[in-house]
Amino acid sequence: MKENLNSVKLSPHFKLSEFLNLGKYPYNIPTMQVVANLTYGCHLLLEPARQEVGPIMINSGFRNARVNRLVGGINNSQHLLGQAADIRPADPKQFAKLVDFLKNWEHTDQLLTGNGWLHISWNPFGPPRHYIHIDYYK
Repeated sequence: MKENLNSVKLSPHFKLSEFLNLGKYPYNIPTMQVVANLTYGCHLLLEPARQEVGPIMINSGFRNARVNRLVGGINNSQHLLGQAADIRPADPKQFAKLVDFLKNWEHTDQLLTGNGWLHISWNPFGPPRHYIHIDYYK
């Protein structure tokens, strides 16, 4: 099963395996709805952001309940639904540009920044809240 997940492309530049961290959490297997939610986020947020700043690295994506508890995630985390990712630009010099792009992007549901990385979320089922909090994780 794990090998099959490694080959699934969600969009031109993002693979499902980037969002699962199966090397560390081999039991972090998504449902089809989670895969659909991740695909939505890749197409509406991550691909446009990549066009703007270049390659983007996924630090964390989908987390099942067990993984979410292990990493200290909140109980209602959008990571549980495949509607969030913690990301960073491959080129650290592009961080401010990535933040500026996502702050102004119409499909951004939530943007929380940390030290060199950011949490981004999307909502496939309703209008985005467009909640922005810079330096949230400091």
